[in-house]
Amino acid sequence: MTSSTTATSSALIDSQLDCALDLMRRLPPQQVEKNLSDLIDLVPDLTEELLAAVDQPLKVVRDRTVGKDYLLCDYNRDGDSYRSPWTNTYAPPFDGNLPSDRLRHLEIEANQAFEQYREMYFEGGVSSVYFWDLENGFAGVVLIKKVGDGSKKIKGCWDSIHVIEVQEKQSGRTAHYKLTSTVMLWLQTHKTMSGMMNLGGSLTRQLEADHQITEFSQHIINIGKMVEEMENKIRQTLNAIYFGKTKDILNSLRNSESAQNRARLQQVNFTGELQSALNRTKPTE
Repeated sequence: MTSSTTATSSALIDSQLDCALDLMRRLPPQQVEKNLSDLIDLVPDLTEELLAAVDQPLKVVRDRTVGKDYLLCDYNRDGDSYRSPWTNTYAPPFDGNLPSDRLRHLEIEANQAFEQYREMYFEGGVSSVYFWDLENGFAGVVLIKKVGDGSKKIKGCWDSIHVIEVQEKQSGRTAHYKLTSTVMLWLQTHKTMSGMMNLGGSLTRQLEADHQITEFSQHIINIGKMVEEMENKIRQTLNAIYFGKTKDILNSLRNSESAQNRARLQQVNFTGELQSALNRTKPTE
């Protein structure tokens, strides 16, 4: 195969991947698994790239040892097994990678902290935090999932995935944090007057910052502040883009309908006045 042929093939794959990712961003997030499977069937050569690039809704499983739920993602997966943040064991049983003792202690404290955060902001749901060691620091992921129960005829789901990379400076007093956050949200309402309406989308944002650390547990405070700030920004953006835009469209439809009704009323009035004028001018026999 010549170099020109290789370049052409690579460009074609990149173009197909861009189109596939653009399509996934426009499709309903609650159907991402089905849509991703359909895309892989259409373009099997992009299987690895699509699985790595497309965030999927978080799945919930229960740790039977402690009787608590936790979330599954690629970051707590090793082979076909997933590590529980509560017992630090894999299910199904597997001799997979585990964080160092020092990092595991931080992971336990982080899970406790984000349980309180989740209850405060979401009033329920499931959260999980996973850490793993890096050469000059560590990385982790904070997962939060809240599913609407369908009360008040409203269904929905919030999935947030916060991937954090921490690089500790040589001084040991500061650290550099790089946060990549993805939020997937969908809502469905079904009412007699308005019918069924689906609303959903996803956003990905990044944030980098340097923070001081007086002790190793200080990382939880710094990560927590960044995640809270990022979720508030994404929440405001979703509110402006999806809910605000939907409201504008509905208002324009109502205004258009009102304008049409006024035009019809004016036409009826004009017709009536014209008919009255003709009757007045009609010669008597």
